Amino acid sequence: MFTGLIEEIGEIVGITPNPEGKVFSVSCRVVMDDLKIGDSIAVDGVCLTVVDLSKDRFSAQAVQESLRRSTLGIIKTGNRVNLERAMAANGRFGGHFIQGHVDGIAEIVSWKFQGESAILTIRIPDEFVRFIVEKGSIAIDGISLTIAKKESSLVSIALIPTTLKTTNLSQKKGGDFVNFEIDLMAKYVDNFLHPEKSVLTPEKIKEWGFGKG
Repeated sequence: MFTGLIEEIGEIVGITPNPEGKVFSVSCRVVMDDLKIGDSIAVDGVCLTVVDLSKDRFSAQAVQESLRRSTLGIIKTGNRVNLERAMAANGRFGGHFIQGHVDGIAEIVSWKFQGESAILTIRIPDEFVRFIVEKGSIAIDGISLTIAKKESSLVSIALIPTTLKTTNLSQKKGGDFVNFEIDLMAKYVDNFLHPEKSVLTPEKIKEWGFGKG
């Protein structure tokens, strides 16, 4: 579980394909503190498992499903990524509950800068539009954000100066892609109201490691 409060921007310094997917090596410093092999870490919002550690870098495994559903499938060496370690049980919770189970990829449509702040507009795939609520929560590249406006599949998000300075969003431009994770509560509510079309299926729950079997 993550909070969506980014701890550090890391750099992809190696990508190694393997039968399971790809192993990403990430150069960083802050998140290395207390990081252990087997720990979960969010890389641009995708929950990955640490498989190797060395000085000022870690390596994490991404499976084929993560590559298919997120920008990790197209990321390149040299790209900068948002990093967050899993939430500590005794830590202060400042964002919103984020699982690191990315729902899909959204395209950046436009930026509108207002002084040191900005309005970011992205296009969400049609099948996820029903989950979007103005003033509701959404995670973009692992960042806990609040939805400012919704117009059909276009979703606008207000970004404060701190978010622009401490995450990689300011390096993205129109036409680039970002990972998004819709609010977990929206998924549960939709599952209760519309079980026949919910993305939160028993198979998906089992895939995420919950339930028996």
